[in-house]
Amino acid sequence: MKSTTTLPETRALPPRQDVHANEEAVSAAEKVLRGRRRRDRLFSIGGGISIAVMTFFLLLLVIPILRYGVGAYVYRGTIEDRRVQLELFERGNADRLAQEWAQVSAARAPIYKAFQDFEAELSTRSGAQRRTLRKEGKKLHELVSGLLGVFPDEPIPTLLRDRYGKTRWDQAQQQLERILIMETWDYSGEEAVLVRSPRRDVFAGTALEPVFDLLETDPESLLLPRWTFYPQFLTDASMDAHFFGGIGPEVRGTIFLMLGAMLLAIPFGIIAAVYFQEYAGGTWVTSLLRSCVNTLSGVPSVVFGLFGLAFFINTMHVSPGKSVAAGALTLALLVLPLVIRASEEAIAAVPHTYKEAALALGAGRWRTVLTVILPAAMPGILTGIVISMGRAAGETAPIIFTAAVSVGRAVRLGDIFTEATPALSWNLYNLCTEHQSIHEVVHVQYGMALTLVALVLLFNLAAIILRARVARRLKG
Repeated sequence: MKSTTTLPETRALPPRQDVHANEEAVSAAEKVLRGRRRRDRLFSIGGGISIAVMTFFLLLLVIPILRYGVGAYVYRGTIEDRRVQLELFERGNADRLAQEWAQVSAARAPIYKAFQDFEAELSTRSGAQRRTLRKEGKKLHELVSGLLGVFPDEPIPTLLRDRYGKTRWDQAQQQLERILIMETWDYSGEEAVLVRSPRRDVFAGTALEPVFDLLETDPESLLLPRWTFYPQFLTDASMDAHFFGGIGPEVRGTIFLMLGAMLLAIPFGIIAAVYFQEYAGGTWVTSLLRSCVNTLSGVPSVVFGLFGLAFFINTMHVSPGKSVAAGALTLALLVLPLVIRASEEAIAAVPHTYKEAALALGAGRWRTVLTVILPAAMPGILTGIVISMGRAAGETAPIIFTAAVSVGRAVRLGDIFTEATPALSWNLYNLCTEHQSIHEVVHVQYGMALTLVALVLLFNLAAIILRARVARRLKG
């Protein structure tokens, strides 16, 4: 019996057109993938550039604040600063200061004697020369008094700034520059020209000429500068319009305003968000209310300030005038839309199965919201609260009309319904625009800005830590 062998089944080769079609499809798919990769790379590059630009401008803002703001707490203080601390704040070593003052008085004695000799010398000068020297001598006396403080045997000035000399070595060096160099304007040409010349030339051959040598060669013996750490800048009250002291009332007022606003905005904001998400239906009334909330988030802050003045103070009579309570209520209205929107989005992001499981186990709607939905949405709610806290702390316009004053004492908790308060944001603006000696309080300006930024970051950090703990607890 013959054995038969079966040949393997052969398949027909696909037509050449099909092969080309497959190759074209593959190449088209590869082109699509390459296009997607290119767009992804371009998007990544654009995102990186955006982050780099934002970081650059952030550093451009933060570095000067950090650099000069630290100078409010750490600086080279002169003996005048130590006098201020002891006499105004009863802080320091009296015996050591007495020894230093004896040393400084010995170094300053030739300067004081030179001015006495100059006054006696004026009687020997001719009329025109005497008038010129007396006028210039008075200017020099004011400049030297601004550096060293009031001269011995002279009446004590009323203003503290006239009683003490320069308390900071950097300001003392600027004052020395004004003493040694005289600036005048030359109007003889087509344009006015600033001319700088040594002031000693005016007093050449007089009793005051040696004063310039003393000031120029050894100014440190006249002021004894040394490095000083002044943490009380955060708690001390200001003296003489921030020429001396710290920013304690401003810090306390800012904390009161921010915490008061958040204590009011957080519960009402969360309740409104729960209503929108869990109880309100998709009616036109709900849409209208959401539109109102969104509109309020875009209203200028100065409008909230005017509303707070008209409603809380003049209509509701929350306080007889400006007060912490009126300012906190106004700020609460300002940040309320942010809290509502952030809380609503956080609640909407909770998986719907959580609610279904709770209801299936017999929990009521309110119990489900309270024990299931809100804890799950808490990280997102805290994010909205963090953003709102930063805005409440930094707003200026709403508190101008309702709470803030330029000069005032630290407000106590029992006075929040009756007294206004200094605040960091408003006083920072005031010092930078309306202070009569802006260049004398630059360290206070930057110190306020640094403290405000640090205060916001501190509260944000606390909220972030709380949010992380809540999220970790939800994960089990």
